[in-house]
Formats: sequence, structure tokens, C-alpha cells
Amino acid sequence: MPIPVTSTLRDRLAAAARPLAGMWVCSGSSLVAEICAGGGLDWLLIDMEHAPNGLESVLAQLQAVAAYPVEPVVRVPGDDPVVVKQVLDLGARTILVPMVNSAAQAREVVAAAHYPPLGRRGVGSALSRSARWNRIEDYLTGAADHVSVLVQVETAEAVAAAADIAAVNGVDGVFVGPSDLAASMGLLGQPTHPEVTAAVRSAIADVRAAGVPVGVNAFDPAVADAYAEAGASFLLVGADVTVLARAAESLAARFTAHRTA
Repeated sequence: MPIPVTSTLRDRLAAAARPLAGMWVCSGSSLVAEICAGGGLDWLLIDMEHAPNGLESVLAQLQAVAAYPVEPVVRVPGDDPVVVKQVLDLGARTILVPMVNSAAQAREVVAAAHYPPLGRRGVGSALSRSARWNRIEDYLTGAADHVSVLVQVETAEAVAAAADIAAVNGVDGVFVGPSDLAASMGLLGQPTHPEVTAAVRSAIADVRAAGVPVGVNAFDPAVADAYAEAGASFLLVGADVTVLARAAESLAARFTAHRTA
């Protein structure tokens, strides 16, 4: 029985009337991913760069969130074309590639994500969840419709090249990472420093001018609102692990801080 093609984050962004709010899923737990998927946010970022995630756990999380009206995105650990191919074959429809610093690197990322003649992704659709084992009709011929590629701008070098990166054919969105950007500017641990926020705003303006959606990481609601007002169309506003950590600390502060043994 043919299975219809589902959306990508590119499609959600094109249809959205407001900035899309999402959260990191960094626990490596499919159960936690499912809990987050039912929370009402627009998208989730399953992280392989800084989280304890491999191919098997990413697969389990994609399966866990599939029943919910939330768009999953997988951040691969780098621009390795083998990992990009494997994650796409697992059924990820949108990928985010970190530390993209130039248009040339962005072109290589796009090539890794698409089949010939657009790129060089290896063909294994009959064996993979991405094509539902060839149950998605004409998967290969419509392959570009099944994949959305986001690249991450998170260094001073990348911010300077943001317009050129966004102009690369096949880049569907650019995501700005203030934490690594701050580190590259000599402001480690200061993602809301005025110089960093100015650089983020510069990247937002350049990417928007290229006609490409731009997103940013911002856990502080006021900062997130400010970036949305500056033109960011998708945001990461929290993470599963930080929500749990802060909630646990709040419980401890309420019930243990003023009690003696």
C-alpha cells in the first residue's frame, strides 16, 4: 500500500504565520522524546552532536514522535556525508548540520543530502525507513521533496559569510548558534553579550535578505522574543535535560533547603 510523503521543517516554515517554537531533545531517551512531542511545540531537535545519541537511539526517537503533530529535526554530529546518509535513511526528513563556515562547505552538505543529479547521497531506499521500504511511491524521483537541509552558523567566520551560505541552492534554512559564536568571538559563556547579539542580528538580516528562513537558539524568553522581532522564523526555546534539571533543583530548593535531618 503506497504511503504518502510527510512534511519537512521547510514545509512547516513556508506555511507558518508565526515563528515556530521548538526544543532540544538531548537525553537520548525515546520516552522523553515522546513526552516532549506531546507538549504542543512545533518542532523538536534530536541532537547527535552534544548528546548521547547514535543511530539506534535516533531511530527509536523518530519512531516515538511520529504519532504526534510535531516536526522532528536531527542534528548530525558534523558534515560527514556517511552520517548524513545514514540519518536520512533512518527517516529523518530534516537535518541540521553544525559548524558550517562557508558557502563551499554548505554546497558539500547539500550534495551529501540529495541523490544524483543534485548530489551524491547513496541509494538504499529499498532497504531504509526513509522510503518506508519502497512503500512511498516514486520516492527516488521526488527525493528533493522528502529532505530539508538546515545549516548552522555559529562562528564569527560563518556570520561574515552568512549571506553566501544562505544563497547556496538547497540550503532550506540557516540556524544561528549564539553559544559557539560567543566562544569564537572571545566571549566564552556569554551568548547574550551585546557584541554577540549584534552578530546574531547581523546574521538574521543577511539570511532573510537572501530569502531563506533563519532560526536561533534562545532559552531566555525575552531574548527569544527579541530575535523573533528581528526576523527569526524558528527558535529553540528550551531543552529536555535543562527543563528536568531546573525542575529538580526547584523541588530541592522547596523541600530540602530549610530542613534539618
